[in-house]
Amino acid sequence: MHTHHHGHRDVKNIRVAFFLNLSFTLIEFVGGVLTNSMAILSDAVHDLGDSFSLGLSWYFQKLSKKPGNKSYTYGYKRFSLLGAVVNSGILLVGSVVILFNALPRLMHPEQPDTKGMLLLAVLGVIINGVAVLRLRRGSSINERVVSLHLLEDVLGWVAVLIGAAIMHFVDLPVIDPLLSVAITLFILFNVYRNIRQSFRIILQGSPDTLDLDMAADAVSALEGVCRAEHLHAWSVDGEYNVLTMHVVVDKEMTMREQQLLKQEIRSTLNAMGVQHATIELELFDDPGGCRL
Repeated sequence: MHTHHHGHRDVKNIRVAFFLNLSFTLIEFVGGVLTNSMAILSDAVHDLGDSFSLGLSWYFQKLSKKPGNKSYTYGYKRFSLLGAVVNSGILLVGSVVILFNALPRLMHPEQPDTKGMLLLAVLGVIINGVAVLRLRRGSSINERVVSLHLLEDVLGWVAVLIGAAIMHFVDLPVIDPLLSVAITLFILFNVYRNIRQSFRIILQGSPDTLDLDMAADAVSALEGVCRAEHLHAWSVDGEYNVLTMHVVVDKEMTMREQQLLKQEIRSTLNAMGVQHATIELELFDDPGGCRL
């Protein structure tokens, strides 16, 4: 959620996408009941989760602009993880309810109102498509991530549109619960992926994108360094990575020399995806010098 440029346009874009998505979610729930379509109700649950994600993204896009303070020294980025976990819980409960209702329909399918389904599907493609185009013009990472999320919605509605068209001309009501189960399983897969990633960050697991052995080797290769050890890395929010390390040097250094070496180490680590590094310098204790 890096939003140092472009004023508040990023926040405005996400706000527009949020209200578009939330309004259409309410239409979907009513439309799903009126058309007797489990597929549309499944997508309504999906879109409810998306609305919640968009609302949080909008809120945290504003909140992330706040600098760190005594209470939250790394800033407010990690609050978005809390939102991701809550959102995943909502989607999980909604998906279980939908599956509970959709599975019996596989045995005893009911014909939905295909004309109503077609109308809602076309609306779904248009409204979500407008939101995607709005966010794809944005520059922040948050906007791009939300844009991809909504693109999945567009594809889901294309599937409902095709299913409704087939059912309109062919008597195959089983397509509706099949679509519902497919959409719900897709939601559950994403819930699992998001929960796993969120808990890895909350439990301060090492970032997936950072190879600690490679980082240690890169620092050890710098002039004047014997070795890098005691590396500990974690991520604040999945994007902002933090690392602490001890660096053993081969000779006594002035404060100026230490400062220059630390700048070189930070530059090396930054190129590997570390945004904040705390470096402890230690002198190699063997009078014979540094053995690499």
